[in-house]
Amino acid sequence: MLDSKVLRSDPAAVAANLGRRGFVLDLAAFAALEERRKHWQVAADRLRAERNANAKAVGMAKGKGEDASVLLRRGEELTGELARCETGLDVVQAEVEQWLLNLPNTLHESVPEGRDEAANVELRRWGTPRRFDFPPLDHVDLGAKLGGLDFEAASRLSGARFAVLRSGVARLHRALAQFMLDLHTREHGYAECYVPYLVSASALTGTGQLPKFEQDLFALRGDKPLYLIPTAEVSLTNLVREQILAPESLPMRLAAHTPCFRSEAGAAGKDTRGFIRQHQFDKVELVHVVRPEDSYAALEQLTAHAEEVLKRLGIPYRVLALCAGDIGFGSAKTYDLEAWLPGQGAYREISSCSNCEAFQARRMQARWRNPATGKPEPVHTLNGSGVAVGRALVAVLENYQEADGSVSVPEALRPYMGGLERLSPVG
Repeated sequence: MLDSKVLRSDPAAVAANLGRRGFVLDLAAFAALEERRKHWQVAADRLRAERNANAKAVGMAKGKGEDASVLLRRGEELTGELARCETGLDVVQAEVEQWLLNLPNTLHESVPEGRDEAANVELRRWGTPRRFDFPPLDHVDLGAKLGGLDFEAASRLSGARFAVLRSGVARLHRALAQFMLDLHTREHGYAECYVPYLVSASALTGTGQLPKFEQDLFALRGDKPLYLIPTAEVSLTNLVREQILAPESLPMRLAAHTPCFRSEAGAAGKDTRGFIRQHQFDKVELVHVVRPEDSYAALEQLTAHAEEVLKRLGIPYRVLALCAGDIGFGSAKTYDLEAWLPGQGAYREISSCSNCEAFQARRMQARWRNPATGKPEPVHTLNGSGVAVGRALVAVLENYQEADGSVSVPEALRPYMGGLERLSPVG
């Protein structure tokens, strides 16, 4: 959520910043809401002051033994009028808050200009794509040869965009998640968490998925609506909601391996073949909660931690700075990591690392007590995939394939595979 004080003090600057995204801020609507809010606020303040003065007058009259009945009746009238004003103020403040919840985050000044992914800026590359002396297969054909990737069985169970993993491929998938968790907790200083996969609407509102992206969520029926998490970012970040954190507790680094569930309503027709875009997938998520002045250094650290996964696996990748028109709703700045997939002959996203600054913290009422001011202030939150397990599986299968359809196991994963060095075709 944007800082309403900044929006009130310089709405034109906020509108110009959001305009970089292609978002049109309705300043007239905001001005109308502000006019109503001020009306009720001024009226409530006036009535409250008059009621307080009247109460003092009642006390003075009684102290002098005078008849205070007229003052008492006026006090009752003022109380009723104030209650009506406060109700009016509550209504308009709720409208303002709902309006603010639908505004995206402002962008950091370093975010590149541009309207779509074509304007994203490549910052660096690591590794050299392998040259094959045979036509490389994609992961779908490799998975079939290995007897480990079954979309037909999943379709019978659940429909499209699901997969069943079997045997060595299922084990490789599990090994990737364990490897990532161990790397991030043992070497990068993250605290491992096991978190709920079902969360409330308020948790999703806190991290920005609601109300704007409800169509992309899976909701459960019942008296109290719950949603399947689209990412562990929701559960991890909300661990600090409605808290005032001690300064010595920051920075906070949290990691979790969870399944993620997305309806992909906004991605109809994209990546319909294979394991790239699924309704259910696994991810190791990384979350930082930091002091505001430390958040951009934390973004570089977070991105480096995700990069290290790909380096250890020997997967060539590139890092992109997302442009203003391609950046996520809640992010002030984002880096994407794209892994090289020989089966597609292209780099594909495998991690997205974002600094949300205070955007999520304001929505969650997550604060820290700033020792310089002694006052509670919003923390900054960051999140990133460390990395997407399913897409890492795709990258390993395609980059480590051999001409006979077998797949070599990267050295970093062999301890998690019982020393197994190769997945062999079946039949």
